Amino acid sequence: MRRRAWLLSAAGAAGALVVGWGLLPARSRLGSPGLMLPSEGAVALNGWIKIAADGAVVLAMPRSEMGQGVYTALPMLVAEELDVPLGRVRLEQAGADTIYGNVAMLVASLPFHPLESEAEPRPFKVRAGEWTVSKIARELGINATGGSSSVADAWVVLRTAAATARASLLGAASLQWRLPVDELSVRDGVISHPSGKTARYSELARFAAATPPGTVTLKDRKDWTLIGQPAPRLDVPAKVDGTATYGLDVRPPGLVFAAIRLCPMLGGSPGAIDPAAALALPGVERLVRLPAYAGSTAGFAVVGRTTWHARQGAQAVEVQWQQRPRGPLDSRRIDSQLEAAVRTEKGFTFYETGDAPAAERQGARTVEAWYRAPYLAHATLEPMNCTAQVREGRVEVWVPTQVPQMCRAIAAQVAGVSVDRVTLHVTLLGGGFGRRLEVDYVAQAVRVAMECGGRPVQLAWSREEDTTHDYYRPMHVARLRAALDAQGGITSLSIKSAGDAITPRWMERGLPALAGPVDMPDKTTAEGLFDLPYGVANQHMAHVATQMGVPVGFWRSVGHSHNAFFSECFMDELAAETRQDPVALRRQLLERAPRHLAVLNLAADKSGWGGPLPSGRARGVALHESFGSIVAQVVELSLQEGRPRLHRVTCVVDCGTVVNPNIVAQQMEGAVIFALSAALYGRVDIQEGVVQQSNFPSYPMVKLAQAPQVQTWLVPSRRPPGGVGEPGVPPLAPALANALFVLTGQRARSLPLAS
Repeated sequence: MRRRAWLLSAAGAAGALVVGWGLLPARSRLGSPGLMLPSEGAVALNGWIKIAADGAVVLAMPRSEMGQGVYTALPMLVAEELDVPLGRVRLEQAGADTIYGNVAMLVASLPFHPLESEAEPRPFKVRAGEWTVSKIARELGINATGGSSSVADAWVVLRTAAATARASLLGAASLQWRLPVDELSVRDGVISHPSGKTARYSELARFAAATPPGTVTLKDRKDWTLIGQPAPRLDVPAKVDGTATYGLDVRPPGLVFAAIRLCPMLGGSPGAIDPAAALALPGVERLVRLPAYAGSTAGFAVVGRTTWHARQGAQAVEVQWQQRPRGPLDSRRIDSQLEAAVRTEKGFTFYETGDAPAAERQGARTVEAWYRAPYLAHATLEPMNCTAQVREGRVEVWVPTQVPQMCRAIAAQVAGVSVDRVTLHVTLLGGGFGRRLEVDYVAQAVRVAMECGGRPVQLAWSREEDTTHDYYRPMHVARLRAALDAQGGITSLSIKSAGDAITPRWMERGLPALAGPVDMPDKTTAEGLFDLPYGVANQHMAHVATQMGVPVGFWRSVGHSHNAFFSECFMDELAAETRQDPVALRRQLLERAPRHLAVLNLAADKSGWGGPLPSGRARGVALHESFGSIVAQVVELSLQEGRPRLHRVTCVVDCGTVVNPNIVAQQMEGAVIFALSAALYGRVDIQEGVVQQSNFPSYPMVKLAQAPQVQTWLVPSRRPPGGVGEPGVPPLAPALANALFVLTGQRARSLPLAS
């Protein structure tokens, strides 16, 4: 299937109704006040905001907090438009209505090249695709936290909800006082008039609920007092004093605990099970068999009075494991199969301009390189866990998740009840990185709870189970080829890659009613390759989607995480082949990408690119766009005992309008550490179907002593906000590899680099 035909078929339903999704009114997502949870003395003004009796503004929070700062950034949008102090905004979990769905995340999944999506005027197929997908997203209302999209999705909607509430409150004061609205002002949640009349929001809320808002206008950016300013995170105090509630902190009355053992061979299952030794241990209560929920591996759980009892019992069970029917998986064999797929299969063309094959035939010489990236685990600090209670035909679930609706659906399915019989509480997440977009551990907890006589049960995975039964970042192999003319100019760029597609399998697991064919093109396989900013006249980018049988899922920055390594390392290879400075070559190729060029130039300036370095050190650079943001990183490293030692990372970010610069800097710092662990050490090896890594000694993380200094610089912008949770990850590995080449003269084309 050609790319054009695919896009047109996806967008065809829009027809003459296409007006551009940006023209659809944000107020259509405001919702009715009845969507807010009722609470004594509080008055809801729309589906997002209610005013509490004590004057607090309560925001329905549709996204999960996993360290990315969404519990602060979204309240800042509301506080700005309502003119209240940030600390006066409180959060409650949003309900299941479609207004809380993440529209921006789905729209961002469209595979448009930036030259198309950012063109003026925007092409019909772009407007058609965005209109259609946004319409579908609004109807589906899939509530998910992912794709670095939380602020982007909330940017207009929450400000509009707050501005609408403010207009209703002003209107109520105007009617009560019989004074024109334009004579009233607001400060810190108090409406006042020059005559001396004042009223707090809480005093006017009931009147405001019955007062239709007049004209609603969002604040001009020159009047912002919160947006764009550093503000303390609202979630930090509770995390410091220990009152924050993560999944493992949940303690409903009568709680028992469960530990799992899944078949060590991926896709395998337990055969004969003898629980006698386990049940003889004190504190061990029962064993529950677990099928392979949501694409996971089958096994069993043991219930005990404490987590320790449950784990001791699980280890004492005698079991005969059975291999998966299609034979054992092996990562080395998969690597060979992926290379063969690149060599022999056509794949799906994601982007094509000019005539790359002809340019290669006519070129003075061709540069070709093969790159590889391994399977990776998520290794969240908080392993998978879920607390569930099943009694009297109802299910209650407490879970750290990125997809609450999908959790409700799987809980209902397992328990055999309707979704409206499931109550779900989202706790704080001790790391997500895409792993908590899955629902396997929720299904397991509900299944175990069904055998516990109405008592709640907390299922907690061990670190070993968490590492050996992940939904891994897929292994990928790529071939990159460029043609050069006699003067060293780059005349063509051809990229072909192979690896498992994530999205079709994820849809199949969590949204089976919406899942398309498993071979449908998946943007995540090619993102960061088909949408490069470099001005090469002839380009061709194709991907071969495979199905290797290893469970795969979204991993922080998804396809960008490996594709940036491929493309940015290859750019340095071309610089070396043409005897150019890596920054200078990129500058030549960015004439049509002024945002990228500005980011690159600032990174070169702030890092001292080209300036002197201490003996034994080198710099490397990488530039990459992902999730609506552009990040350049310049690393400074040396070798210590033959291993890379990163000293400094200069990080420059254009993420559009910045809501909270502190959070952006924090996310870049965290992304660098996360990416450094993966770049140096990250790999999952599978032999005879068994994952060889199991805990931090075999799947290491960067330690504090290895952490570099990270300096973050922000490029001012008036564009809507882009993402910040993931874009700092992709450039680190290629920048590191490029610096290693400068230092050693050896080109690293496979990850991890420490090996």
